[in-house]
Amino acid sequence: MSPILLLVFIAAYFLLLLGMAHWKSKGANSESFFVGNRDSHWMLVAFGMIGTSLSGVTFISVPGAVGLTAFNYLQIVIGQFFGYLLIAFVLLPLYYRLRLSSIYDYLGRRLGPRSYRTGAGFFIVSRTLGATARLYLVVGVLQDAALDAMGIPFWLTTAVILAMILFYTYEGGVKTIVWTDTLQTAGMLLGLVICVAFLLQALGLSMPEALGAMRAKGLSDVWVHDADSRSFWFKQLLAGAAIAVAMTGLDQEMMQKNISVKTLGGAQKNIVVLALIMVGVVALFLFLGGLLYLFAAQAGMTEKGDHLFVAVVMQHLPGWVQIVFVLALISALFPSADGAITALTSSFCIDLLGLTRRSDWSEAKKVQVRQRVHLGFALVFLAMVLLFHAIGNPSMIGLILKLAAYTYGPLLGMFAFGILTQRAVRDGMTPLVALAAPALCWLLESRSAQWLGGYEVGLELLLVNGALTFLGLLAFSRAGPQAAATGA
Repeated sequence: MSPILLLVFIAAYFLLLLGMAHWKSKGANSESFFVGNRDSHWMLVAFGMIGTSLSGVTFISVPGAVGLTAFNYLQIVIGQFFGYLLIAFVLLPLYYRLRLSSIYDYLGRRLGPRSYRTGAGFFIVSRTLGATARLYLVVGVLQDAALDAMGIPFWLTTAVILAMILFYTYEGGVKTIVWTDTLQTAGMLLGLVICVAFLLQALGLSMPEALGAMRAKGLSDVWVHDADSRSFWFKQLLAGAAIAVAMTGLDQEMMQKNISVKTLGGAQKNIVVLALIMVGVVALFLFLGGLLYLFAAQAGMTEKGDHLFVAVVMQHLPGWVQIVFVLALISALFPSADGAITALTSSFCIDLLGLTRRSDWSEAKKVQVRQRVHLGFALVFLAMVLLFHAIGNPSMIGLILKLAAYTYGPLLGMFAFGILTQRAVRDGMTPLVALAAPALCWLLESRSAQWLGGYEVGLELLLVNGALTFLGLLAFSRAGPQAAATGA
């Protein structure tokens, strides 16, 4: 495939996104940027959130991990299904009742202003790390696919992609990305289906025959029954539910799209539909991973992990499939990165700067501040991606889930304390508790096999982190209602 031809298709795809963004951002204001004027259609949000939830990491790392962990990842996804139900019927009614622009405003109203800022701060750190790790992986794939051969440096590719994202999110924010994410999700899923169909054809197998071949090689095993294993099914189900609640229900990026839906009922339908579709889509990604390993064995390839999908497509498949693959990968990248930058801008402006409460600022002043923060986060993303590039990591899906366990755990504990108890916390202690819990989790993870008789702590660390935060807040609490903080 000609690198020049590939760049032409990428440019055409970007122009399509820019045209859609220009169309939807007409007349946009701060309300449009933060919550899409609260008039988004639930079906659009549900479909677009598939791309945001999966991202380029799922596109590359989930299929690549099949050679090491078979279909074990499906245990987590099944657990996530139940977590999504908790979001739909516990968290969303709370958010809609309070009419929140930032979900961390709930912590302020329930626990106090320092808890509010602590929650927002943990989100900002967690989403920045997770989104830049995802971006790093996809930029690396684009470099391997074509750009290195053209002499284009990694840093320039990253800067151009971030500039593209800024162009179409700068004005409209959530109002824009609800629509662009829908287009991008469609591109990602189309690419997934085409790659599966072509590999089945190349292997000369039907889907049942391919599953039989995977089963014979141990590639399609779902359930792990060893209770001491990090992948034990019960631990994975619990971890999956906690990951869904934390990384979707307690995440401003994901929830600002949900609370942009007109009604609570529409938002709940969005989450339930998303939960059902996610199980099917991830199962198809795992099936794709099995096909990739079958094809690699047939072709005598040695690549594994995150490098396998790229190697199979770029070395063995026709040029048109390579173009579909790259466009699908970009489609998987953008919903994650554009939503992250928009949500981080929203959280920083609303939660830390109090922008929506500044009656002394004109609308023009608020827009100016918001745009400067938006640009600032793009520069932070550039710096973080370059840092990940310098460090390197063989499997980004594992790294992202581990980062989530440490950074979303305190959010899980704070929200659980606010919802499940009626006690008032000493607000000044919340930042200390929220920092102490991840530190204790790090110590536990590093010594778990030694202290627990061979038991290895896996992704259930997120639950442990949340429980430690909950207990810490309980220790510094008293009976009686918390004084309400100013809403955002």
